[in-house]
Amino acid sequence: MKLLFVCSRNRLRSPTAEAIFSAYDGIDALSAGTSPDAETPASADLIEWADLIFAMERVHKSRLQERFSPQLREKRLIVLGIPDNYKYMAPDLVRILEAAVLPHVQPYLAGQKTKTPSIQTSGNSEPGK
Repeated sequence: MKLLFVCSRNRLRSPTAEAIFSAYDGIDALSAGTSPDAETPASADLIEWADLIFAMERVHKSRLQERFSPQLREKRLIVLGIPDNYKYMAPDLVRILEAAVLPHVQPYLAGQKTKTPSIQTSGNSEPGK
């Protein structure tokens, strides 16, 4: 399963999501931004690569739809509703991302073992818990 996470500048939220979900067996995760100064700008190639696309906010979904409408026609684009209030790998952000994203990917991960996450958070970070 290939997941693409999109925020504005690709510096905090989407790279955090990429790091978290890259730790799961069966998932390839990348991140991008919608702003011209993004670390990794969103591109048609990234959109085409992804099985599922997660936008942090509605504005990111709108920007993607404006720029990549043809590539998005047969893609699932999910808005997570996560504001730009978190630092990279903030424990609260990690918990929010896992809670928001795992329900969308768990059907594809059935029977897969997860890698040991490279981050430590309080609370349970196992899929499905």
